Amino acid sequence: MPDLAALVLFNLTLLAALASPGPAMILAIRNTVVGGIGSGLRTGIGLALVAGLWTATALLGLGAVFAVVPWLYGALKFVGALYLLWLAVTMWRSADTTLDMTNEHTRLHHPLRDGMLVNLLNPKSVLFAGAVLVVIFPAGLGAMGSVIVVVNHIVVEIAAYGLLAIAFSRPVIRAGFLRAKSALDRAAGAIMAALGLRLLFERS
Repeated sequence: MPDLAALVLFNLTLLAALASPGPAMILAIRNTVVGGIGSGLRTGIGLALVAGLWTATALLGLGAVFAVVPWLYGALKFVGALYLLWLAVTMWRSADTTLDMTNEHTRLHHPLRDGMLVNLLNPKSVLFAGAVLVVIFPAGLGAMGSVIVVVNHIVVEIAAYGLLAIAFSRPVIRAGFLRAKSALDRAAGAIMAALGLRLLFERS
């Protein structure tokens, strides 16, 4: 069973990672503003489920598999980088599109899938999870301890993205975003592109 202090430290580390700007945060905010609190929450659930999956695979030793079969890691990085670049182009091209929030065509139809894909196509997540787990938790957590850590991870991420969805669904914040939509979409697209290119060309 995981030690309570270790679990708290893991959660603090996780929240610090979630707070840093990245494709997951950008997608969650944008989907909330465009599609409403439901879309934001579904995006967060998708992100959280795959983050929990990466933690589970880290506990099972997938990081060691990547070390033994480096082409598998490289292939997943390549696909993930292309997906981030596709998101960047999509955001940039839609920057000047005016959103009518009363029009159902502005609603997002696949926020859960989008959230899952963003985290699924980022193999660095499993390496991060593996590094954090090794540092914080002792070896030999056991099956029940591993389940607790994974479920805890999913719950914390859903809670964090849920609060984010609540915040960015508020009329004042949404109105501010929509007023600055063009600049923010281009900025988000540029960040996504930079992250995709970094993932594509970095050596490790």
